[in-house]
Amino acid sequence: MRFKDKTVIVTGGGRDIGKSVSKHLAREGAKVVINYRSNREEAERTLAEIEAEGGSGLIHQADVASAQDVAGLVAATVEAFGGIDFVVNLAGGMVARKTLAEMDEAFFDHVMDLNLKSAFLVTKAALPHLSKGSAIVNVASLAGRDGGGPGASVYATSKGALMTLTRSWAKELGPQGIRVNAVCPGLIGTSFHDIFSKPEGRAATANNTPLRREGHPDEVASAIGFLLSEEAAFLTGVNLDINGGLAFS
Repeated sequence: MRFKDKTVIVTGGGRDIGKSVSKHLAREGAKVVINYRSNREEAERTLAEIEAEGGSGLIHQADVASAQDVAGLVAATVEAFGGIDFVVNLAGGMVARKTLAEMDEAFFDHVMDLNLKSAFLVTKAALPHLSKGSAIVNVASLAGRDGGGPGASVYATSKGALMTLTRSWAKELGPQGIRVNAVCPGLIGTSFHDIFSKPEGRAATANNTPLRREGHPDEVASAIGFLLSEEAAFLTGVNLDINGGLAFS
Protein backbone atom coordinates (compact mmCIF):
# COMPACT_ATOMS: atom_id res chain seq x y z
CA MET A 1 0.00 0.00 0.00
CA ARG A 2 2.70 2.46 -1.05
CA PHE A 3 0.12 4.99 -2.20
CA LYS A 4 -2.42 4.88 0.63
CA ASP A 5 -4.27 8.22 0.88
CA LYS A 6 -2.59 9.50 -2.29
CA THR A 7 -4.43 10.77 -5.36
CA VAL A 8 -3.27 10.22 -8.92
CA ILE A 9 -4.56 11.46 -12.27
CA VAL A 10 -4.01 8.95 -15.08
CA THR A 11 -4.77 10.45 -18.48
CA GLY A 12 -5.95 7.82 -20.90
CA GLY A 13 -6.40 5.61 -17.85
CA GLY A 14 -9.25 3.42 -19.07
CA ARG A 15 -7.63 1.01 -21.49
CA ASP A 16 -4.47 -0.84 -22.45
CA ILE A 17 -1.44 0.47 -20.53
CA GLY A 18 -3.61 3.10 -18.86
CA LYS A 19 -5.95 0.46 -17.47
CA SER A 20 -3.02 -1.53 -16.09
CA VAL A 21 -1.58 1.61 -14.49
CA SER A 22 -4.91 2.62 -12.95
CA LYS A 23 -5.50 -0.82 -11.46
CA HIS A 24 -1.90 -1.22 -10.27
CA LEU A 25 -1.91 2.10 -8.40
CA ALA A 26 -5.36 1.45 -6.94
CA ARG A 27 -4.22 -1.91 -5.59
CA GLU A 28 -1.49 -0.03 -3.73
CA GLY A 29 -3.97 2.33 -2.13
CA ALA A 30 -4.16 5.28 -4.53
CA LYS A 31 -7.39 7.09 -5.32
CA VAL A 32 -7.28 7.00 -9.10
CA VAL A 33 -8.83 9.59 -11.39
CA ILE A 34 -9.30 7.83 -14.72
CA ASN A 35 -9.39 10.33 -17.55
CA TYR A 36 -10.89 9.36 -20.89
CA ARG A 37 -11.73 11.33 -24.02
CA SER A 38 -14.38 9.27 -25.83
CA ASN A 39 -14.52 5.67 -24.57
CA ARG A 40 -16.63 6.02 -21.44
CA GLU A 41 -17.48 2.31 -21.43
CA GLU A 42 -13.83 1.29 -21.05
CA ALA A 43 -13.30 3.84 -18.28
CA GLU A 44 -16.38 2.64 -16.42
CA ARG A 45 -15.26 -0.96 -16.76
CA THR A 46 -11.81 -0.13 -15.38
CA LEU A 47 -13.28 1.73 -12.40
CA ALA A 48 -15.69 -1.13 -11.72
CA GLU A 49 -12.79 -3.58 -11.65
CA ILE A 50 -10.90 -1.30 -9.27
CA GLU A 51 -13.89 -1.02 -6.94
CA ALA A 52 -14.45 -4.78 -7.07
CA GLU A 53 -10.93 -5.17 -5.69
CA GLY A 54 -11.61 -2.71 -2.88
CA GLY A 55 -10.06 0.34 -4.51
CA SER A 56 -11.51 3.78 -5.14
CA GLY A 57 -11.49 6.45 -7.80
CA LEU A 58 -13.60 8.23 -10.35
CA ILE A 59 -13.80 8.68 -14.10
CA HIS A 60 -13.71 12.05 -15.84
CA GLN A 61 -14.18 12.88 -19.48
CA ALA A 62 -11.72 15.42 -20.86
CA ASP A 63 -9.86 16.12 -24.07
CA VAL A 64 -6.45 16.71 -22.50
CA ALA A 65 -5.36 18.76 -25.52
CA SER A 66 -7.94 21.35 -24.41
CA ALA A 67 -6.97 23.74 -21.62
CA GLN A 68 -10.62 24.17 -20.65
CA ASP A 69 -11.19 20.41 -20.36
CA VAL A 70 -7.98 19.98 -18.39
CA ALA A 71 -9.03 22.68 -15.93
CA GLY A 72 -12.24 20.74 -15.37
CA LEU A 73 -10.31 17.50 -14.84
CA VAL A 74 -8.07 19.05 -12.20
CA ALA A 75 -10.96 20.83 -10.47
CA ALA A 76 -12.99 17.62 -10.29
CA THR A 77 -10.01 15.77 -8.82
CA VAL A 78 -9.40 18.37 -6.12
CA GLU A 79 -13.10 18.60 -5.28
CA ALA A 80 -13.42 14.83 -4.92
CA PHE A 81 -10.17 14.02 -3.11
CA GLY A 82 -8.82 17.28 -1.73
CA GLY A 83 -5.63 17.44 -3.76
CA ILE A 84 -3.28 15.79 -6.24
CA ASP A 85 -0.14 13.81 -5.42
CA PHE A 86 0.79 12.19 -8.71
CA VAL A 87 0.23 12.69 -12.43
CA VAL A 88 0.68 10.05 -15.12
CA ASN A 89 0.61 11.65 -18.59
CA LEU A 90 -0.33 8.66 -20.68
CA ALA A 91 -2.96 9.89 -23.15
CA GLY A 92 -1.69 9.97 -26.71
CA GLY A 93 -1.54 8.14 -30.00
CA MET A 94 -0.18 7.93 -33.50
CA VAL A 95 -3.52 8.69 -35.22
CA ALA A 96 -2.23 7.32 -38.55
CA ARG A 97 0.96 6.40 -40.33
CA LYS A 98 1.75 9.15 -42.82
CA THR A 99 4.90 9.99 -44.74
CA LEU A 100 6.14 13.56 -45.00
CA ALA A 101 4.58 13.82 -48.45
CA GLU A 102 1.21 12.59 -47.19
CA MET A 103 0.80 14.69 -44.04
CA ASP A 104 -0.50 18.22 -43.80
CA GLU A 105 -0.19 20.91 -41.16
CA ALA A 106 -3.43 19.92 -39.44
CA PHE A 107 -2.24 16.33 -39.00
CA PHE A 108 1.13 17.47 -37.63
CA ASP A 109 -0.55 19.78 -35.12
CA HIS A 110 -3.06 17.15 -34.06
CA VAL A 111 -0.44 14.51 -33.25
CA MET A 112 1.77 17.01 -31.42
CA ASP A 113 -1.20 18.26 -29.40
CA LEU A 114 -2.28 14.73 -28.54
CA ASN A 115 1.11 13.57 -27.28
CA LEU A 116 2.99 16.68 -26.18
CA LYS A 117 0.66 19.61 -25.58
CA SER A 118 -1.59 17.37 -23.48
CA ALA A 119 1.23 16.60 -21.03
CA PHE A 120 2.07 20.30 -20.81
CA LEU A 121 -1.53 21.31 -20.11
CA VAL A 122 -2.21 18.62 -17.51
CA THR A 123 1.07 19.14 -15.67
CA LYS A 124 0.72 22.94 -15.64
CA ALA A 125 -2.86 22.73 -14.33
CA ALA A 126 -1.92 20.19 -11.65
CA LEU A 127 1.24 22.00 -10.53
CA PRO A 128 -0.40 24.39 -8.00
CA HIS A 129 -1.74 21.32 -6.19
CA LEU A 130 1.53 19.38 -6.13
CA SER A 131 3.94 19.62 -3.23
CA LYS A 132 7.14 18.13 -1.89
CA GLY A 133 7.03 14.38 -2.43
CA SER A 134 4.80 14.57 -5.49
CA ALA A 135 5.83 12.90 -8.71
CA ILE A 136 5.02 12.99 -12.41
CA VAL A 137 5.55 10.21 -14.93
CA ASN A 138 5.29 10.90 -18.64
CA VAL A 139 4.74 8.04 -21.04
CA ALA A 140 7.07 8.47 -24.01
CA SER A 141 8.15 5.70 -26.40
CA LEU A 142 11.08 3.87 -27.92
CA ALA A 143 10.07 5.79 -31.05
CA GLY A 144 11.27 8.94 -29.33
CA ARG A 145 14.77 7.48 -29.29
CA ASP A 146 15.00 5.84 -32.71
CA GLY A 147 12.63 7.91 -34.87
CA GLY A 148 9.91 5.28 -35.06
CA GLY A 149 8.80 3.07 -37.89
CA PRO A 150 7.57 4.03 -41.37
CA GLY A 151 5.09 6.89 -41.32
CA ALA A 152 5.59 7.61 -37.61
CA SER A 153 7.83 10.66 -37.80
CA VAL A 154 5.47 13.10 -36.07
CA TYR A 155 4.53 10.57 -33.37
CA ALA A 156 8.23 9.85 -32.76
CA THR A 157 9.03 13.57 -32.67
CA SER A 158 6.30 14.25 -30.12
CA LYS A 159 7.58 11.45 -27.90
CA GLY A 160 11.19 12.60 -28.24
CA ALA A 161 10.11 16.09 -27.24
CA LEU A 162 8.27 14.63 -24.24
CA MET A 163 11.51 12.97 -23.16
CA THR A 164 13.30 16.32 -23.35
CA LEU A 165 10.47 18.02 -21.48
CA THR A 166 10.84 15.37 -18.76
CA ARG A 167 14.49 16.32 -18.25
CA SER A 168 13.72 20.04 -18.27
CA TRP A 169 10.88 19.72 -15.76
CA ALA A 170 13.03 17.52 -13.52
CA LYS A 171 15.53 20.39 -13.26
CA GLU A 172 12.85 23.03 -12.79
CA LEU A 173 10.66 21.23 -10.27
CA GLY A 174 13.34 19.35 -8.35
CA PRO A 175 13.99 22.24 -5.93
CA GLN A 176 10.29 22.03 -4.98
CA GLY A 177 10.68 18.34 -4.14
CA ILE A 178 8.70 17.24 -7.19
CA ARG A 179 10.20 14.44 -9.27
CA VAL A 180 9.60 14.05 -13.02
CA ASN A 181 10.44 10.88 -14.91
CA ALA A 182 9.30 9.09 -18.04
CA VAL A 183 8.95 5.56 -19.32
CA CYS A 184 9.76 4.67 -22.93
CA PRO A 185 7.91 1.47 -23.86
CA GLY A 186 8.91 -0.57 -26.87
CA LEU A 187 6.70 -3.33 -28.29
CA ILE A 188 3.95 -3.78 -25.70
CA GLY A 189 0.94 -5.98 -26.45
CA THR A 190 -1.82 -3.38 -26.77
CA SER A 191 -4.50 -2.27 -29.23
CA PHE A 192 -2.01 0.37 -30.47
CA HIS A 193 -0.05 -2.36 -32.23
CA ASP A 194 -3.21 -4.21 -33.21
CA ILE A 195 -4.10 -1.09 -35.20
CA PHE A 196 -0.76 0.27 -36.41
CA SER A 197 1.59 -2.73 -36.69
CA LYS A 198 1.43 -5.50 -39.26
CA PRO A 199 1.42 -8.97 -37.66
CA GLU A 200 4.54 -10.11 -39.52
CA GLY A 201 6.47 -6.98 -38.52
CA ARG A 202 5.30 -7.27 -34.95
CA ALA A 203 6.42 -10.91 -34.80
CA ALA A 204 9.81 -10.02 -36.28
CA THR A 205 10.33 -7.26 -33.71
CA ALA A 206 9.46 -9.61 -30.86
CA ASN A 207 11.88 -12.20 -32.26
CA ASN A 208 14.66 -9.61 -32.48
CA THR A 209 14.14 -8.58 -28.87
CA PRO A 210 16.69 -10.27 -26.56
CA LEU A 211 13.87 -11.52 -24.34
CA ARG A 212 12.11 -12.88 -27.45
CA ARG A 213 8.64 -11.57 -26.67
CA GLU A 214 6.38 -8.55 -26.47
CA GLY A 215 5.99 -6.70 -23.22
CA HIS A 216 2.76 -6.70 -21.20
CA PRO A 217 0.95 -3.54 -20.07
CA ASP A 218 1.30 -4.70 -16.46
CA GLU A 219 5.07 -4.54 -16.83
CA VAL A 220 4.87 -0.89 -17.81
CA ALA A 221 2.48 -0.26 -14.91
CA SER A 222 4.93 -1.79 -12.44
CA ALA A 223 7.71 0.50 -13.67
CA ILE A 224 5.47 3.54 -13.38
CA GLY A 225 4.49 2.51 -9.87
CA PHE A 226 8.16 2.28 -8.95
CA LEU A 227 8.95 5.73 -10.37
CA LEU A 228 6.08 7.29 -8.42
CA SER A 229 7.06 5.58 -5.18
CA GLU A 230 9.48 6.58 -2.44
CA GLU A 231 11.66 3.70 -3.59
CA ALA A 232 12.64 5.99 -6.48
CA ALA A 233 13.06 9.05 -4.25
CA PHE A 234 16.44 9.98 -5.76
CA LEU A 235 15.44 9.40 -9.38
CA THR A 236 14.37 12.34 -11.51
CA GLY A 237 14.92 13.22 -15.15
CA VAL A 238 15.03 9.51 -16.03
CA ASN A 239 13.68 8.19 -19.33
CA LEU A 240 13.33 4.51 -18.48
CA ASP A 241 13.45 2.07 -21.40
CA ILE A 242 10.96 -0.81 -21.21
CA ASN A 243 11.66 -2.78 -24.36
CA GLY A 244 13.08 -6.18 -23.43
CA GLY A 245 16.59 -5.12 -24.48
CA LEU A 246 15.60 -4.18 -28.05
CA ALA A 247 17.42 -0.86 -27.72
CA PHE A 248 19.56 0.79 -25.10
CA SER A 249 19.77 4.45 -24.17
